[in-house]
Amino acid sequence: MCGIVGCVLNKKAAPTIIDSIKKLEYRGYDSIGIATVTDTINLKKGSGKINEVDSEINLKDIDGNIGIAHVRWATHGNPTKENAHPHCDCKNNISVVHNGIIENYKELRQELIKEGHIFKSDTDTEVIPHLIEKYMMEGQDFLTSVQTTIKRLVGSYALAIISKDNPHEIIGVRNESPLIVGVGENGNYLASDVPAILNETNKVIYLEDKEIIILKQDNVQIMDFDLNPIKKEITTITWNSEMAEKGGFEHFMLKEIYEEPQVIKDTLSESKKIQEIVQKFKKFNRICFVACGTSYHASLIGEYLIESQIGIPTEVILASEFEYFNKTLDDHTLVIFITQSGETADTIKALKVAKEKSETLAIVNVVGSSITREADHVIYTRAGPEISVAATKTYLSQLICIYLLVAHMGENQELLHKLDEISDLSEELLTHEEQIKEIAKKYKFAKDFFYIGRGFNYPTALEGALKLKEITYIHGEGYPAGELKHGPLALIDDNIPVVGILPPGPSYNKTYNNLQEIRARGADIIILGASNDTQIDDVEDKILFNPIIDEIIAPLLYIIDLQLLSYYISIEKNIDPDKPKNLAKSVTVE
Repeated sequence: MCGIVGCVLNKKAAPTIIDSIKKLEYRGYDSIGIATVTDTINLKKGSGKINEVDSEINLKDIDGNIGIAHVRWATHGNPTKENAHPHCDCKNNISVVHNGIIENYKELRQELIKEGHIFKSDTDTEVIPHLIEKYMMEGQDFLTSVQTTIKRLVGSYALAIISKDNPHEIIGVRNESPLIVGVGENGNYLASDVPAILNETNKVIYLEDKEIIILKQDNVQIMDFDLNPIKKEITTITWNSEMAEKGGFEHFMLKEIYEEPQVIKDTLSESKKIQEIVQKFKKFNRICFVACGTSYHASLIGEYLIESQIGIPTEVILASEFEYFNKTLDDHTLVIFITQSGETADTIKALKVAKEKSETLAIVNVVGSSITREADHVIYTRAGPEISVAATKTYLSQLICIYLLVAHMGENQELLHKLDEISDLSEELLTHEEQIKEIAKKYKFAKDFFYIGRGFNYPTALEGALKLKEITYIHGEGYPAGELKHGPLALIDDNIPVVGILPPGPSYNKTYNNLQEIRARGADIIILGASNDTQIDDVEDKILFNPIIDEIIAPLLYIIDLQLLSYYISIEKNIDPDKPKNLAKSVTVE
């Protein structure tokens, strides 16, 4: 939920640190701060997005070859300059940046205040530099003081810590929040995520929970919380920093939507690996998906697919609610975890619980992330870096993995054949852009939107509504089409836009009739359907697909136009779709 960068270099650190932290602004953007070490701790920070703060105080104009920085997504304390990281001790000898939540900070804060420590913020993080100060004043060295401090912390934390008295090193700590190490020619790096350091190095070490690192310009030492040395492998990242740039598009979100045809092709190339995983499965009598947000909607489509195509009872559980279901697990249950980042705190916690009883499979976008190291089996989505907070191409690649998994588990050659045709069909959808722009202009002032679909396309309605809420701030709701008469129809009124997902197939007639009921009550209808559908000739706003896509495959393609619709409504409302308020890309705290 926040982004951390640190580096120890053979040159001035601030320009590199600020360029790197900009790559993590999608993780949090209500404040920014940087601290470096010379003969003192040099500190600059402010409230607002990076460019806003930089234009006021010139964040790169700060001396020192070693430094740390942070972009914040507020949890404890309002998004003010005082609450921005880094935070220091009483004498400004120690500076800390932190991603996570310290659950026992109130008790620690009261203890430290009684001992004479003075706090300047409302954050949970500030207890950390004061604790380190306390133990250093008692005679412990820098590393031992950090060790003693973290053993008193309850919660999740990724930390980068610098000290005026240790001007050649950063101490990093990981516990239930992501932190990686970059090994480079000009020095070494810490970061919350790989994109931050790809301009400097593609050599990465993934830290595990309860690990400490001492980062120096020419050396990296990793140890456990008892300070026992740990040997770690260096991973070479195969995608470069250019893949995380806008490439001529106005926003990352639009760029990432346009990358979806290629993402579909890349993820379909995982078919053989998925088949090999399926061949290792034992016989399951139950399948359980665990996910959050957009990944939850992908999982719902997985539930429809598995039960209709294979006949195995399946359910989808929100990761944050999983602890209430763990007694239902056994060794004949397959638990599938879906997450873009592989660092979602709720999902990681659920995986650790599930592993005790059941076989686990992770569908993840980020190679080397925490969940990939915990699960029994891993399928990579091959979406590449996704910077916009709203998930687009990662959602589609998750769906492709689910469809491939179901096709191989059910030995369904017909479904595999349909998937082979999908990437070319997806390019045809991007030809609807100008039409979607006009629909966006028409409905930009709407206060409510409804999305309806049946069967495989009900989760698409949910995902379409979520995209609208995330980046336009318009209230949107997705419903099964047949549920309208059980309550929601009371909300339908004149001029309320209703998006109907209407592909050909067994559900067509019932969904069509539901749309007519809505239309009779004065709502505006926007239909996604087939180009040969003559029944909807009199509907003004419709997006039609040719070649014809049947309803089992429609979730893979119709969602692209719903993403574009939300994107262009956000543009019409002058909202930055890449950085929606109150949201962050990776939710790394519970």
